[in-house]
Amino acid sequence: MTSICKNCGTTVKGSFCSHCGQAANTHRISTHFLWHDIQHGILHVDKGILFTAKELFTRPGHSIREFLQGKRVSHFKPVSLVLILAGIYGFLSHYFHINLLSNNIQIKGSGERFDEMQKVISSSSEWLAAHYSIFSLLQIPVLAAGTWLFFKRAGYNFIEHIVIHSFLTGQRLIIRIILFPFFYAFNETSTLRTVERITDLIAFLIVFWSLYQLFNTVPKWQRILRTAGSFIISFVVTLVVLMIIFKQLLGL
Repeated sequence: MTSICKNCGTTVKGSFCSHCGQAANTHRISTHFLWHDIQHGILHVDKGILFTAKELFTRPGHSIREFLQGKRVSHFKPVSLVLILAGIYGFLSHYFHINLLSNNIQIKGSGERFDEMQKVISSSSEWLAAHYSIFSLLQIPVLAAGTWLFFKRAGYNFIEHIVIHSFLTGQRLIIRIILFPFFYAFNETSTLRTVERITDLIAFLIVFWSLYQLFNTVPKWQRILRTAGSFIISFVVTLVVLMIIFKQLLGL
């Protein structure tokens, strides 16, 4: 059965136009059309973001390896995944005034200098929440450098390691979004730091499992040691950069 493409006028044989890619069968715009557009265009629910989220918590290493090998049609794009999830988490943190630096900076004291430092930390936390997508993206090359250095023999180039850590960053963001009610419940209390640490521990264990599963061609104990080494390098670099930034902000 042939038809004429309503977009470019090309004769269509099959379900899609070979020239512009538009579907041969189009319908009048209706409520069903709008709902499908929201699903497909914004969240890509049909085999998109929900499928990728499921894979990242059931068979993360295997699914990422398959994506790198070319099995991609069902997955949500990794960088888009980070942007959307970081945007959601950043919005929640900004709207509910969650202190995102509770696990990294803790100051004690009193007086004018103490108040000034508290203001800097508070404003920095608000800025971080408002720009969490940028912060998440900036972390990815640092994390990618760690696994690229320790798993060179696995055969993936640096850009592929960026894709790997884009998925794993999305994985950590999903954990934070799921556990956000605890951040809200314990905000502005000493328990918030504990919640932050437990969340980081859960994320660390899942990411470790993901990388262990991904690099399955590397012997077992080498995988464990190399994954740990990549984490240490990435953590040290991130910590040094953060310390330099906040020393400048706090005037230390």
